[in-house]
Amino acid sequence: MALTLSAALPATRIDNVVEKIHGVEVSDPYRWLEDADSPEVKAWTSAQNQHLREQLDHVPSRAWLENRLWQWHQTGALGAPVVRDRGKRVRLFYTRREGKQNQPVLYVRDGNAGKDRTLLDVNALAADGTAALDWWYPSEDGSLLAYGISTAGNENSTLRVRDVATGRDRNDTIPNTRACSLAWLPASEGFYYTRYPSPGSVPAGEEHYHRQVFFHRLGTDPAADQEIFGDSLGPSAWANVQLSPNGRFLAVEVSEGWSKSELFLIDREKAREKGSAPVVMVRGRDAIFNLVDMLDDRFYVVSNEGAPRYQLFEIDPHKPERGQWKLLIPEGQDTLESVVAAKEALVAVYLKDAASRVRVFSRTGKLQHEVDLPSLGTVGGLHGRHGQSDVYLSFTSFLTPTKVLRHRVGSGKTDLWQELTTPVDTSQFGVEQVRCRSKDGTQVPIFLVHKKTLVRDGKNPTLLYGYGGFNVSLTPGFAAWVGPFIEAGGVYAVANLRGGGEYGETWHRQGMLAEKQNVFDDFAAAAEYLIREKITSPEHLAISGRSNGGLLVAAAITQRPELFKAAVCGVPLTDMVRYHLLQIARLWIPEYGTAEKADDFAWLYAYSPYHHVNDGARYPATLIFSAESDTRVDPMHARKFAARLQHATAGKVPILLRMEGKAGHGAGKPMAKVIAQYTDELAFLFEELGMSTP
Repeated sequence: MALTLSAALPATRIDNVVEKIHGVEVSDPYRWLEDADSPEVKAWTSAQNQHLREQLDHVPSRAWLENRLWQWHQTGALGAPVVRDRGKRVRLFYTRREGKQNQPVLYVRDGNAGKDRTLLDVNALAADGTAALDWWYPSEDGSLLAYGISTAGNENSTLRVRDVATGRDRNDTIPNTRACSLAWLPASEGFYYTRYPSPGSVPAGEEHYHRQVFFHRLGTDPAADQEIFGDSLGPSAWANVQLSPNGRFLAVEVSEGWSKSELFLIDREKAREKGSAPVVMVRGRDAIFNLVDMLDDRFYVVSNEGAPRYQLFEIDPHKPERGQWKLLIPEGQDTLESVVAAKEALVAVYLKDAASRVRVFSRTGKLQHEVDLPSLGTVGGLHGRHGQSDVYLSFTSFLTPTKVLRHRVGSGKTDLWQELTTPVDTSQFGVEQVRCRSKDGTQVPIFLVHKKTLVRDGKNPTLLYGYGGFNVSLTPGFAAWVGPFIEAGGVYAVANLRGGGEYGETWHRQGMLAEKQNVFDDFAAAAEYLIREKITSPEHLAISGRSNGGLLVAAAITQRPELFKAAVCGVPLTDMVRYHLLQIARLWIPEYGTAEKADDFAWLYAYSPYHHVNDGARYPATLIFSAESDTRVDPMHARKFAARLQHATAGKVPILLRMEGKAGHGAGKPMAKVIAQYTDELAFLFEELGMSTP
């Protein structure tokens, strides 16, 4: 039974704001909702949250959904260990979340046979679970740990340094280290790291840009840290650092968007000489150059230059220029994702039809063997050490929670290092992969997860999920958040749309900039396939997506509303004319374009969901969610889109806005808040799709 509106919608002011952009008059009646600090906006948002509660709190399935979501999520989370060594001593660092813990705990183990001990538990820092461990880097000998913590989902990390033996923090504290990249010196006396400008040191709004590389020596004042690299970079450049094991060579990888990067090398011995400058390894080429590992006498770079599915190069640090690189592993049929150097071997992760393959090569690039994986799934963390024969990798699938496997490159043997178990019986479910034909004839893969007893009668409640952008690949992962939906007879469909990285850079570029409409066409084609094959029907089909996937959902319901009964639109971009003006969004201009340019404006305005809501149209029931502390996608997108849909939609279908407090884009969100959000999402879907608890 669909939701019926039990209360009037909150009143929403409409302004006559019209702006001429490149000769086009663009209406923006809800621009006032961009000002999050306005008392009027705060009151409006509070009223929207109250309206949401009036609609969802009475849903009969809520209690069952919340209970089952906790059971599915008590499976926990597990990361593959990062290995550090000094002489014969080996230390393993890894994260694990168990039971109802809000955040993962960082553990350390002395040797494979040692006992785990807690090194860092952020659950103790905030009773509500809103303190998050954003990133962490053990020193090369495993004696120290640099780590970043943020609060309330804002991802604005503060760097600290912890003594691994004592568990106590040193006095070194560095703010503004969001998504920090860090490289320790071999003797652990200091590190290179990235940070952002302090508020007030740059014009307002630019604190999110100008990421630069600094050097910090332990025990010194961070305010005096030397800038090493970056003052000549553009504001949207993204620098990362790596250091060779002997500490001589510092490499800086600089990305501009998700299709182009450059590499620079600093010989630290020569840098001590006055006037020494970084050596340009590669610059000004329209391709990705990903430095995946560094040894003392050779580096390894994965690149898609002339090879859309990527290939591996070996580089002599004394001859680092692009023309001197040696091709080690040529492009193949599958997409090369990552490589790590282990003892006398190179271990590579590939994607084949959006599922992982792991292959072991000799140091000369000769294929030695393929690693057996448990099933069709995804290899996440891949960690090894150039002097060690053990490589650790995490594996998951739609029906299998994370297993961490240890592969020994010498013997070719793989064993289980640690695994998560689930109280849920997943043997009743099955997974299949199908393909649909998009508008221009492109074949688009779709994963389907459902009960093995599925009957194709067109009546199955179905949730279609997608992303389609930023070179991100949607691969099989344990479906905890959607588990209760499948248990209740639903079908979960994941579409591998263009814009992602599943089939390399060509696939990515076919879904970015002027080609973005391909992504929306692929998604519509997936929906039409599910309907045509009688897996579902428009009355039983819902869609979901987050972030760039939220843009996808918003575009889908404004372009093809007749295909869907319901939509969940998470932390979305919806105003593509003004997106680049707020938060960190200028970083995304290489992916989307910018309305400041006439050509870019033409394609952005052509699909911008906020500008294509039509009065009197029949849109599907829609739940839009965002968070007040989101420092990636500004929550104004959700507010403006909700207001526009509520005003325009014909009939009495619910258009609901859920605005979370003390939360951000999603990273570091405490489990209690995660469960509360998923309970609302699934309660909404159960009502709109006519589902009942099993």
